[in-house]
Amino acid sequence: MRHILFGGDGFVGRHLARKLNEDGEEAIVVDIAKGDFPHYATVAHIRCDVTDPAAIARLGIRPDDMVYNLSAKMLSPLQVRAKRHAFFYPVNYDGTKNIIEAMDKAGASNLVHFTTDMIYGHTKTYPMTEEHPVAPLGEYGQSKLDTEYLAHDWREKGMNISLFRPRLIIGPGRLGILEKLFKLIDNNLPVPMIGSGRNPYQFISVFDCAEAARLAWKAGVPNEAYNLGSLNPPPVKKLLGDLIAHAGSKSILIPTPAWAVKKTLDALDWLNRPLMDPEQYLIADEECVLDVTKGREQLGWVPQYRDEDMLIAAYSEYRAKLAGTSGKRASVMQPAE
Repeated sequence: MRHILFGGDGFVGRHLARKLNEDGEEAIVVDIAKGDFPHYATVAHIRCDVTDPAAIARLGIRPDDMVYNLSAKMLSPLQVRAKRHAFFYPVNYDGTKNIIEAMDKAGASNLVHFTTDMIYGHTKTYPMTEEHPVAPLGEYGQSKLDTEYLAHDWREKGMNISLFRPRLIIGPGRLGILEKLFKLIDNNLPVPMIGSGRNPYQFISVFDCAEAARLAWKAGVPNEAYNLGSLNPPPVKKLLGDLIAHAGSKSILIPTPAWAVKKTLDALDWLNRPLMDPEQYLIADEECVLDVTKGREQLGWVPQYRDEDMLIAAYSEYRAKLAGTSGKRASVMQPAE
């Protein structure tokens, strides 16, 4: 069977492509970019822009292909309010629509598609199951939710589409907003928290995301949505405190009144001087923990990496990058015992 990975050169895709290739499967990466990864010695790469329906049509998708949509515009780099819709929708929504329509014309019916936990918005129930109400707080979450509505319509036409809603994905190869945190710690500067820091913060490993996608294929691509998050996430205060201790930094954690910080960040956002995206800071002090029971029960998926280890591994990669040794052993995470 061929596995077509749209956005397969990206963060999750590069690990999924390697995993499938190691399993003896034929993985084909379809992406506008091409990185310098060892698996390209045996994994095909086709340059393609998902916003171009004609380019997707030229790929020659087959009826029995297994398709994964990992292409997306993320919250980094930050966008000003007026530009967010135009930034997210062409790839996140239109690209998904183009892929599904090309699959339909080719007679292909199996798709694994990644959305986001940010479709949920503010926490209404704890922990958050897949039945949690959806109310995105910005264009990124809304663009992803609209693809879920699209998937629902195509399921009714006979497609099999498994949806994944991950928390913040971290692992070797992407630092994102964490780089700002690491710079504060490296310079022994105070680290402000939005709120008291008593609420938990949940990550998900890129390796666990890749394994979830593989297991969805193995399970026959269920027409279901699945949360992706770590198990037993620690409070923000402990998570950051452990990192500061690991780094040998003199930084201290500063709790802040969440309402005041959010009002300030809102004002900066309206002035087109955003420091964070509203979809990040508006829920920063909430109990945003995804329940991942459904993935375990239906796919046999169990996250293997702890939040503490993932954050320290990301910091180690940041330090290695500064030292010019990026990609060495420091960036490798070990599964939780």
